[in-house]
Amino acid sequence: MNNIKYIGVDDFDIDLFESQYIVPEGMSYNSYLIEDEKIAIMDTADRRKGEEWKTNLKEALAGRKPDYLVAHHMEPDHASLIADVLSAFPDSKLVCSAQALKMLPNFFDGFNFDGRVITVKEGDTLSLGTHTLHFIAAPMVHWPEVIMSYDDKEKVLFAADGFGKFGAVSQEQGAGGKDNDWACEARRYYFNICGKYGVQVQNVLKKAAAFDIQAICPLHGPMLTGDAMKEAFRLYDIWSRYEPESEGVLVAYASIHGGTAKAAERLGELLREKGAPKVVVSDLSRDDMAEVIEDAFRYPNIVVCAASYDGGVFPVMHDFLHHLQIKNYQKRRFGIVENGSWAPSAGRVMREMIEAMKDCQIVEPLVTIRSRMKADDEAQLAMLAEAMLR
Repeated sequence: MNNIKYIGVDDFDIDLFESQYIVPEGMSYNSYLIEDEKIAIMDTADRRKGEEWKTNLKEALAGRKPDYLVAHHMEPDHASLIADVLSAFPDSKLVCSAQALKMLPNFFDGFNFDGRVITVKEGDTLSLGTHTLHFIAAPMVHWPEVIMSYDDKEKVLFAADGFGKFGAVSQEQGAGGKDNDWACEARRYYFNICGKYGVQVQNVLKKAAAFDIQAICPLHGPMLTGDAMKEAFRLYDIWSRYEPESEGVLVAYASIHGGTAKAAERLGELLREKGAPKVVVSDLSRDDMAEVIEDAFRYPNIVVCAASYDGGVFPVMHDFLHHLQIKNYQKRRFGIVENGSWAPSAGRVMREMIEAMKDCQIVEPLVTIRSRMKADDEAQLAMLAEAMLR
């Protein structure tokens, strides 16, 4: 891309993205500069790395002044420097959606945007000279004001948070390098951040199909080209239709004193012995919740195993199932294992939460453990394992 420069930054200091997702490999805030008769900045960055981003912008401009700042998404990790740019370059205009315009006062109290904003909608274009940006409305992917843009000269889709991933990338990667493990952290990113909005993602995929896209520039993670881009489109189609991606079973457990954990681990062994192609056993009290949610969406079968607690279910299991509910989880088969020393209640609560999800089937038998697994319980677990694999 001869006329598109990467000016984004990596953040290796952040511990939790959006204060909830662990990012051991950091995070990237991607931004680009399109050089033509008119110069356009494509998004800014998080203020955490504001000075570094401003240095990148200054070097890329090399004394010139930008004409436009395109804000595809108003989240602060991409838009927190809008007022800084408009203050530094008084003749530049902000380009954003009408919904984004309404949000500006929320983030930039007291800044005067009068006469500084060009609002665009689906189908609008912006000519930079030989480059023309075609705007695509992408509401709820994953905020209501989101737009994407397609550069018809370089055949690049600027995809906002779409096709993003956790993890920092070098400037070389962000400018077009390859990331051989894109799907792993892109999957965790998608289901936890965009997962609820499958219908809206499908709408954008249909719009994107009308363009000759040769590269995708997301706001997080590497630019995607060639086979990597094709695979990203394939996976986004599967993910946004809530279809399983891989054969296998997730066993997610919430154990207080270890009895439920032993039952879950034994169930995992039985599933493997009976030919399950992939079995993932996760401890909801200790494993990364976002990764367990990723696995829940990845596989068609899930067994939830939990101790009873205060007449209900152990809180981490309730939290897990609540996360699935708010992410529009659907089209899966559930098995249930409950544990209770005197009045098992976990199974009832888990069943109620699962039944509230769309197109989810509960596989019998529901297995009840009394404190510690016994011989009869193992026989019930074996029956459940066979039923899950039918």
